[in-house]
Amino acid sequence: MTSKKTEKTPDDYRESLLDAVMPHIAFDGWTKKSLNLAANDIGIDPRVVDLAFPNGAIDMIALYAQQCDIQMLEVIKDSSFEKLKIREKITTLVRTRIELEQENKEACNRTVPFLALPQNYFQGLKILYHTVDLMWKAISDTSTDFNYYTKRMTLSAVYSSTFLYWLGDESEDHNDTWEFLDRRIENVMQIEKVKAKYRDKQPDLAGIWRALGKKRYGS
Repeated sequence: MTSKKTEKTPDDYRESLLDAVMPHIAFDGWTKKSLNLAANDIGIDPRVVDLAFPNGAIDMIALYAQQCDIQMLEVIKDSSFEKLKIREKITTLVRTRIELEQENKEACNRTVPFLALPQNYFQGLKILYHTVDLMWKAISDTSTDFNYYTKRMTLSAVYSSTFLYWLGDESEDHNDTWEFLDRRIENVMQIEKVKAKYRDKQPDLAGIWRALGKKRYGS
């Protein structure tokens, strides 16, 4: 008895299309041309791209970020990871997540301005939030309420600023980037110390802002 051939659905092409499109992004950006070239590379009708990614390039970027996030979590399986301090765990996760982009660095340079477009801005924030939220969950963060959100906002600033620094970094092994990351993490730790100092006291907002200003600017 002859078995019936199983036809692929558009969703079945999502990963292969993403792999195919990345080399084109470095030259043509997140354009319809790049998406059509990716479809041609894997031998399918370009119209399948619209079915696999209804929102076009932004859906592709979200899938790519999701793949990198999942790969990032492999680092926590190392037995030595649990022995690290919290700041060391966060530093490791940020660095690992950025290093996963190395193969597609040129495409990343085209992705940043694309996500900065008004129509893509909030989706870009959503992708960023998912990444930093996963980092905190990976180290079993138990914060709640306001602290839950401030931690993610702070890490978003650290991750995004380090990522942008990395994009323009031409130092050997990106050592300048990792030094930059260490400084940003140190800044955050200093701010956390100031917050802890005032946490159990009657709020003195003027005093808090003066203390934070000294930690940030060294004045």
